Amino acid sequence: MKLSLTLATATFALLSAAATAQAAEPAASGAKMPRVERREAKQEARIDQGVASGQLNARETQRLEREQKHIATAETKAEADGKVTNKERAHLSHMQNKASRDIRREKHDAQTATGK
Repeated sequence: MKLSLTLATATFALLSAAATAQAAEPAASGAKMPRVERREAKQEARIDQGVASGQLNARETQRLEREQKHIATAETKAEADGKVTNKERAHLSHMQNKASRDIRREKHDAQTATGK
């Protein structure tokens, strides 16, 4: 049981690292919203750190990663017409604020990857 949980945690850590690397690429190539993308990368790093330390279990990690993907999709839609409005920026900021709170809450709850 512990071995399968450890393998699942390691898998999520690798997937998160790959997602972080991909998220960092657009920021380096002159993205339209570098602040949003920097924040996404920082939140991905916080998730990765939580997985590595055992603060996040597999289920929590999946949920947080899904939330990050939802934010990235919203960002892509906002940029699709070539102009990001203030309303769209505010919506993305709100989504990122919620995601940040969710990451903190999940990292500091009683659940851990080891089940202790």
